[in-house]
Order: sequence, then C-alpha cells, then structure tokens
Amino acid sequence: MPAATDGPDRLDGPPDAEAARRAVEAVWRIESARIVGALARYTGDFALAEDVAQEALAEALVSWARDGAPANPVGWLLACARRRAIDAFRRASALDERYAALAGGLAEGQFSTGSATGPDPAPELPFDPDRVDDDVLALMFTACHPVLSPEARVALTLRVVGGLSSEEIARAFLVPVPTVQARITRAKKTIAAAHVPFELPPPRERRARLGAVLSVLYVVFTEGSTATAGNDLLRTDLAYEALRLARTLAALLPEEPEVHGQLALFELTASRFPARTGPDGEAVLLEDQDRRRWDHSAIRRGLAALGRAAAPGRGLGPYGLQAAIAACHTAAPSVADTDWERIVLLYEALGRVAPSPVVELNRAVAVAMAEGPGPALALVDDLAVSGRLAGSHLLPGVRGELLTRLGRTTEARAELELAARLCRNTRERAVLLRKAAALDSVG
Repeated sequence: MPAATDGPDRLDGPPDAEAARRAVEAVWRIESARIVGALARYTGDFALAEDVAQEALAEALVSWARDGAPANPVGWLLACARRRAIDAFRRASALDERYAALAGGLAEGQFSTGSATGPDPAPELPFDPDRVDDDVLALMFTACHPVLSPEARVALTLRVVGGLSSEEIARAFLVPVPTVQARITRAKKTIAAAHVPFELPPPRERRARLGAVLSVLYVVFTEGSTATAGNDLLRTDLAYEALRLARTLAALLPEEPEVHGQLALFELTASRFPARTGPDGEAVLLEDQDRRRWDHSAIRRGLAALGRAAAPGRGLGPYGLQAAIAACHTAAPSVADTDWERIVLLYEALGRVAPSPVVELNRAVAVAMAEGPGPALALVDDLAVSGRLAGSHLLPGVRGELLTRLGRTTEARAELELAARLCRNTRERAVLLRKAAALDSVG
C-alpha cells in the first residue's frame, strides 16, 4: 500500500501513536482469526503464521502512527506478514521449496512486496474468499488439538483465535504472564513436533474433535460467568469473548446441534449478567435479582439457538440440556414460580449423558426446590461420602443452605463457614459469611 499520508486509501484523522494503537487493537481483536488462519494456510506452518502476524502488528504500530491507518487494514497486515514469512523462509534456505512457491506467487503478481515505507496495495480480499470460513474453523481445531493440554488449548485459542494478548489471558485466569507465554510457546512447539497439519479435519473426525473445541469455549465462558478466584464475581470480557467465538463457530458449523446448544447456554446465561451484581460489584442471588434488568434480546437469541439445537430430532446433548435448564429460569417470573420439576428431569438427563459431581450437586439443589430440603440433603450427603467434591466450596455451601432450611442452624453455620474458607472468590465468600452470620441470631 502506498505510503502517502493523504488520499482515499487512508482513513480520516491525523495519525498518531495512540490512534494507531487503538486501530491495531481493534483490527486484531475482530480479524485475528481470519488473519492467522489465512497465514497458516499460506505458509503451512501454524507457529510461523502467528509469529509473522505479531511482527506485522508491531510494524503497523509504527507505520500507521506515521502515515495513518490504511483503508484495508486486514490486507495491509496480511501483505506485511507474508513478506515477513518470505524473509523467514529465505533465511532458512534460499532453495527451500516453500520459499520457491511463495516467490513464484510474487513473480506472478499474486501478492505485493511492499514499498520502502509499507506494503503495497493488496487485493480487496487478499486470500481466497471461499476459504475464509474454513481458515477460521481450521484455526479453532488446530488450537484445540487433542495433543495439547487443556490449559494450553485455552491459552492458544484465546491468543490466536480470540486475539487476546498474553497479559489479558494472564489477568483473566489470575496466572503470571510468563506462565501464559510458556503455555503458548510450548503449545506451538507441540503442534510442530506432532506434525499437526493446518487443515479442517475430515467430516468423519470432525465431530469427535469438535468436543475439544466446545470444551475450551465452555471453560473460558464459565470462568468469565463465575470467576473461581479474585475480587470480581464476573469477568464479562472473558465471557463475552467466549460468546463471540461460540457465535462464530455456530455460523461455521450450522449443521451441528451441540454448537447451537452451547451458544444457547452462553446467551441465556449472559442474559442475567446485568442483574447478578450490585452497584459495588457485590453478588446478587437469583431470588433477589431484578428480572427486568435481564437482557431480553440475549434471551431471544438463546431461545432461537436452543430451537436450532433441538431441531434435528436426535435429542439435546450436554450443552443443549444445560441451555434448556437456563431457559426454565429465564421463562419464570420468580424463583418460586420456576418449573423446578422440569429442571430436576433435565438434570437427571444431563447426569446420564455427561455425569459429574457438579451436575449431581445442582440436581440436589433443584430437588430441594421441587420436593424440599430433606430429600436433597440425602443426595448431598451421598455426594459428600464419595469425596468427589473434596476441597470445593460448592458442596458445603449447598449443604449449609439445606441445613438452614431444616432448622439445623449449628451444623449449617459450620458448613457455611467451611465453604467460605474454601472459596477463593471474594464476592462469593462475602455471601457465604453473610449467611453464616445471619444464623447467629437464630441459634
């Protein structure tokens, strides 16, 4: 792209470092998956694609501050990154076959080499527009490949698909920045060592591999919707990033019902965010929430996605069942008027298709609302004996609630205080301590 500071190929506004930084961040957050995906397909090297994309961002910070942001920022970044990739191949070997292929493309005029002050103009869509969706989808499947650890999948997905920086990921999960950087570096090396191809898995493998992608998005959203530690109950930026990626995945895989089931779960859960915290960030329990503050546009989107998840007629999967439970809450005018019997049935179904102690604990809560605290306490006690939630604040928190409703205040207070000691989230801990303190006047 020409380096001229005026003309129709530049966005309006005086160039400066802060404006350039904002422009680069905006483009990267929105287009990072398309950029890295196109570069990965172009170079055949996943790690190199991410590296040269980062180098292009660094060059953009300088060039755009001097000359202004280009009218086609994605094309600018792709052209710049391709030049960096060519340089990397040239350094590796002037006779490298891949470099010869890239150089041949340049000789044919397919891509530009750029001017002295920046890349030359690239086509409006400098990569095959029919491959854009496949590139993004392949990027998701690569970042969530089974050869990677769950922690590495999360970090790499947020970095290369979500466009988050290492600092943002570290802040979201309350881990040191070097830890995140090490996970990303190790993940890229593992992908290279395992010779994981950058490609969309064949249809026969896609459904099996899709579970890993959905799992990563679920972990990210869950951490954003109820933070496991720290001073904030919600990390909405993290939750909304997972929601954005879930929407992308649903658009790319419209025939997969569980993709729509997960999107429905995210939309319906996020619809309650505005009412879940008070003015000072304190937690507001479900029974105390002003349901008028729920995002009804998100509820409509979630119900529509849930309808698409149920449409194939194969029955809802784990995410779809959780979305159906969330839909019961959004349909009710109050906690008392919620269809708890249906929620119990849905949790029973969820326990059969995706058994876990947390599902069993949540079913016990629903049983308490539908049948009373006695039957629910029996379920919780069985779960406590199994030891499968040892060390979690969730089980003593629920047990304390049930004992309170049964009038066993001394036991209830001990359980709530134990839950508070185990809880690492300041806002949740405050709720538990407040409930325990309220029992002092009872017994």
